Amino acid sequence: MRLVGVGVGPGDPEMLTLAALREIRAAGTVFVPVLSADEQGRAEAIVRAHLGDDDRVQRLVFALADPVDGPQDRRRRHWDEAAAVVAQRLRDQGGTVAFATLGDPAVYSTFSYLAATVAELLPEVEVATVPGITAMQATAAQAGVALTEGTESLTVIPVMRDVTALREALRARGTVVAYKGGRRLGELRTAIAESGALERAVYAEHLGTPDARVLPLSDVSEVDDAPYLSTVVVLPPRGGRGEQW
Repeated sequence: MRLVGVGVGPGDPEMLTLAALREIRAAGTVFVPVLSADEQGRAEAIVRAHLGDDDRVQRLVFALADPVDGPQDRRRRHWDEAAAVVAQRLRDQGGTVAFATLGDPAVYSTFSYLAATVAELLPEVEVATVPGITAMQATAAQAGVALTEGTESLTVIPVMRDVTALREALRARGTVVAYKGGRRLGELRTAIAESGALERAVYAEHLGTPDARVLPLSDVSEVDDAPYLSTVVVLPPRGGRGEQW
């Protein structure tokens, strides 16, 4: 019995790695996370771009949009229910089960919660992961910028609760990436502006989809209507080639 978390990238089916494609093609079942059982999610859209209308693809409902600063009962219930489904599938048929996750399974992914619970239910299961391209990499590529140069640090911060950690990271003057900050984009932009870095900030949303936008954060006007899975990359001050702050 084998459970594999497969990173499928930020949204573009062409950003699926060869290793990821091999795993989802070989798996007996490919589970995909969704908000609702009757709606296709982004991970499923990527998988189906390669597998088509394959009945091996099955949806698992998670409370993906629930805020992490509120009650967690619903999120935990979905983790438990999803893990029970995966564990039962492994008991019944064995083999390999894949779980497709946006980005990379090691970076703020639902897979870590799922895998931990499945391993409690089935201690004999082998758990593996296949890395995927992250939103910050895709943002940098589309914006035509380098995430880091020379001795610059890279700090990745989820901005679901507040922007306190973001303000602290901006003072360090390395590259700062803010994930999941759509609900607080106004606060986030204010904090970046107050640090003097607004003109070095890039905003991205809906990466890899027809609705994708990558633009300077200073050009974003609809701060009260940004998607949850938005990405902001704030670069440090740089001079000429190799000249860093």
